[in-house]
Amino acid sequence: MRVATATEAKQNFGKILEDALFEPVVIKRSGRASHVMLAHREYERLKKIEDLYWIAKAREGEASGFIGKEASAEILNGILAQEDE
Repeated sequence: MRVATATEAKQNFGKILEDALFEPVVIKRSGRASHVMLAHREYERLKKIEDLYWIAKAREGEASGFIGKEASAEILNGILAQEDE
C-alpha cells in the first residue's frame, strides 16, 4: 500500500493513478487518511465479496425464520385492514 499526501496527489495525479492500478494508494490530508484510490478491478472484486456476504446473511435470515418483504407487507396490511373495520 502506498501513502501519499493530498499535495503529492495533486502534483503527481497521473503517477498516483498508475500506482493505484497495482496497489491501493492512501491519500492523507492534514496527516489523516482521507481517501483511498484503487484499481477498478480491485473495487469490483471487493464489491463482489460484499455482495456474497449479504447474500449469505439473507440466506441465514431466511433459514432462521425471517419471512421476507412480501410476506411481512401482507401481514401488516391484514392487521391494518382489521383496525379499519
